[in-house]
Amino acid sequence: MKDLNTLKTVGLLNSIMEFELAGVVRYTHYSLMVTGPNRIPIVQFLKAQASESLLHAQQVGEIITGLEEGHPSLKIAPIEESHQHSIHDVLAESLSHESKALSLYKALLDEVADASVYLEEFARTMISNEEMHTLELRKMLRDFS
Repeated sequence: MKDLNTLKTVGLLNSIMEFELAGVVRYTHYSLMVTGPNRIPIVQFLKAQASESLLHAQQVGEIITGLEEGHPSLKIAPIEESHQHSIHDVLAESLSHESKALSLYKALLDEVADASVYLEEFARTMISNEEMHTLELRKMLRDFS
């Protein structure tokens, strides 16, 4: 078993936390902007995504504060505003966001592999969650192709 690089791990976790908090803002914004006959189920989906992003940020923050020298960031990741709010655009941007989150959790897994069983399992669980989100978004986008 290798030693955990706490400094690098906390840095990755803070990047994830900032990205998840940006997801809260992103999904809340999207839920407000959706219009049309499919608005209600799409809004419910987006609000659930916002709530889940907040939960993920909180979980990551708890891990950060449990690590030596761990201090959670007060920042959120940059959020680009495309000013495109069709359901297709919102779902496509959501897919892009989830794909980026997936890459962050994979980077965490790479860093903690063979150093912390708990952090490995956490990263694997989050990767599984993000992969499920990307699959769901791809299904939702199929009718638009």
